[in-house]
Amino acid sequence: MKVLVTGGAGFIGSHTVDLLLQRGYEVTILDSLQARVHPRGKPPWVPDEVNFIEGDVASRDDLKLAFEGADYVIHLAAYQDYLPDFSTFIHTNTESAALLFELAVSNRTRYPVRKMVFASSQSVAGEGLYHCTVHGDCVPSPRSVEQLLNADWEIHCPICGSTMPPLLIGENISAPGTSYAISKYAIELLAARLGDRYGLPTVCVRYTYVQGPRNSFYNAYSGIARIFALRLLHGLPPVCFEDGQQRRDYINVADVAKANVLVMEDDNANGRVFNVGGKRAVTVLEFAGIMLKEFGSSMDPVVAGEFRLGDTRHTVSDVSALEALNWRPTVPVEQSVAEYLEWMRQQTVTDEFILEADRIMRQKDVIQRVRSK
Repeated sequence: MKVLVTGGAGFIGSHTVDLLLQRGYEVTILDSLQARVHPRGKPPWVPDEVNFIEGDVASRDDLKLAFEGADYVIHLAAYQDYLPDFSTFIHTNTESAALLFELAVSNRTRYPVRKMVFASSQSVAGEGLYHCTVHGDCVPSPRSVEQLLNADWEIHCPICGSTMPPLLIGENISAPGTSYAISKYAIELLAARLGDRYGLPTVCVRYTYVQGPRNSFYNAYSGIARIFALRLLHGLPPVCFEDGQQRRDYINVADVAKANVLVMEDDNANGRVFNVGGKRAVTVLEFAGIMLKEFGSSMDPVVAGEFRLGDTRHTVSDVSALEALNWRPTVPVEQSVAEYLEWMRQQTVTDEFILEADRIMRQKDVIQRVRSK
């Protein structure tokens, strides 16, 4: 059986490729080797036995070459950033998914795909689900810039204004608040509508905060582990946005790879969306503490009175649907941090990656400081 993994040289993709090879699949990788992520070209962890194609997943010619003869597709290639390149999210993420369907229905002999697995994101859920003791459950809108400038971090009931506690986020919650999230939600809609219409089984998987080795430190625009680790490697304390009390649901990349292959193989997953998360709420400050301890550092994290546009307040997923297919998160966040730091210490890292990313995000007003009181 042949599997096409788009973005297969990347973080999640490479671990998924490794697992597929272990299970006896033939694998083709289509990856653009984006310079921001792979400035040194094809990384050394790409196995020799795969059919590697360097190309753009949103290019018809490149995708035709990689897609031909594939029995399965795991579509992981994506553009992710905090910068305001709104059209790029749609072009790279959504158009490429639509192109897969377009090719598949154009010639079922040439493209005999049996199932397509699409990487979505928990960002599709936006701020998630909250509960007001007076007005019940609520799917809130994104926090406004004005609210964040006033250092008002929590989510409030839109009716009475009271602070609401977060609830676990199920797959039924869809309220994307960023261009990236919108591009991923559009993929979910394409998978549901076109997959059903043309008899092409699909599955969408919403990852939360994926951690582990091979998470490129060249692109420091997102990813808490790499941002904190880059600072620590250069004698700088980790900086927490907002008040550091944001709750996150961290998941190890090995568990994500297992989820990808499981939903590809299991027909009970067909036509569905699944959360892939770690089942444990960890605040940003707690994560910083875990990393400082693993690093053997006596520094304290810094809460600098800044925020990053596009961040959600609390994100913890309900993964019971995937658990019903006999999947479980197995790697605790402490082990994920240890694995990442062990891998990162083996790399050649310079401070240009954190300094340049930070400079650009401030220049574009992605990172802003709260008003003085």
